[in-house]
Amino acid sequence: MGSVFKKQATKPIPEGAEVITLKGEQVARWRDCRGKLRTASLSAIPGRIVIETRIYYAKYRDGTGAERVVSTGCRDKQAAQAKLADLEQTAERVRVGVLTVAQAEVAAERNRPLSEHIDDYLAHLEASGCCNEHRSNVRRQLKRIADECQFGRLADLDKLRFEKWLLQKTAAGMSARTRNCQVIVASAFCNWCSNLSVRRLAGNPFAGISMLNEKADRRRWRRAMTDNELGKLMAIAANRPLREARLVRKGKRKGEEYAKLRPETVERLTRLGRERALIYKTLVQTGLRKGELASLTIAQLHLDGAGSYLDLDAADEKNGQGAAIPLRADLAAELRDWLAEKLLVAQAEARRDDVPVPTTLPPDTRLFDVPDKLSKILNRDLKAAGISKRDDRGRTLDVHALRHTFGTLLSVNGVAPRVAQAAMRHSKLDLTMKVYTDDKLLDVAKAVAALPAIPRVGSPGTKKGDQFAPEFAPIPCNPMQTGAIPGNNQADDGLSKGFAGIVGSALPVNKKGPVTTPVNEPSGVGATGLEPVTPSVSC
Repeated sequence: MGSVFKKQATKPIPEGAEVITLKGEQVARWRDCRGKLRTASLSAIPGRIVIETRIYYAKYRDGTGAERVVSTGCRDKQAAQAKLADLEQTAERVRVGVLTVAQAEVAAERNRPLSEHIDDYLAHLEASGCCNEHRSNVRRQLKRIADECQFGRLADLDKLRFEKWLLQKTAAGMSARTRNCQVIVASAFCNWCSNLSVRRLAGNPFAGISMLNEKADRRRWRRAMTDNELGKLMAIAANRPLREARLVRKGKRKGEEYAKLRPETVERLTRLGRERALIYKTLVQTGLRKGELASLTIAQLHLDGAGSYLDLDAADEKNGQGAAIPLRADLAAELRDWLAEKLLVAQAEARRDDVPVPTTLPPDTRLFDVPDKLSKILNRDLKAAGISKRDDRGRTLDVHALRHTFGTLLSVNGVAPRVAQAAMRHSKLDLTMKVYTDDKLLDVAKAVAALPAIPRVGSPGTKKGDQFAPEFAPIPCNPMQTGAIPGNNQADDGLSKGFAGIVGSALPVNKKGPVTTPVNEPSGVGATGLEPVTPSVSC
């Protein structure tokens, strides 16, 4: 026979509590945050008190005969006893063979709060090596589904309710990509719950939900930046922090840049602008993603020698493999100067705080302090530079568009597609050539002009058999062809000379006369040397 009880635990004696003797036992007495007077027995451990949990626990034997202690989730004793009766009934069904052990385990988990299962799933993702950003996205999406679909327990998960919610969100403007992400996250969670090693669900209740075509409903099309736009962006990013600090916000001189700043403030803002410009430049010339750039430390940089590069750890890369990213010589030089400046700043701060002055930067020092809201900073930089965030085709610029710019620059400068794929660290060539290459910036006319020359048709190098038209076109003054213009008399000389002026060369004059003789001669032949027209034939 099972029982219900409250567990006992110890905690430090609350601040301001007094130790008194009550009914022959020493207890601690204090007022809680609501002003209510509370007492608790002293623990055998000095400085701690014994308290009871607010919820009841059930102790019983399951279908295999093993003793188990589980939380009932009930603060009322009678409700806890009812929960215990259900557990014992399930154990009896397993004992007599009506239910299997797996079915019993699933039944025991169905009524637990869904938030506890989500926490266990996130702990599983963390143990599997998933990054913090991915786990945060999963938590946010699962919490949204649970709240808006009113899923409080695993038993509440319902496919029809979930599909109805998806239809409502799609009608309200949810994109196909966002909808598919919701389905993928929910299905992955349910697949984990139905795993044989977990045994929380008998199966995936969301299996079979169709996916939408993301290409037909793509909301964000990114574009690459031109060389002119990149130059404007770098200049504005380097100067905007200092300019905005000098900008007057109120008064008659609102909008003017005349505010006086301390030298250390000017130095700090100048360094901040330079760091932002370097962040943009590094993203464009390496193709790194924002999270990958934020993870870099100076220990991962190799800036000595001609072949400068940086090591990207597998834990920080999207595909989880790690890579060596080559660096341009000018970018490597700027990064060396940037690290030297960071060292000078660290040494100045050490002298000011009266601590040992470092001679080198610690290996775990971040290369850049990449702000979390870099996208909003980029939007303000684009606006200040006069660069439209959205072009005439509806394509946008954001932080990830700098990676698109890197891929496009590779193609524009004639890099082989397979080399560009390796530089972009893509698994498929189509992704590099179709998604991360902006065809609007490709100079197709220049590529066509670079094709090898082909000899002109009909040039002296052409074979005689290929000149079909010159062999069979009528030639002036050739009586062997129908419609030829004879020139065997003085009257034809003017016509021959006139036609010769049109074609640009003198035509030969026939001195021998016609080859055939007319039937009626000489009266049957006209002045032109042709047979006169029969009167019955209409001209």
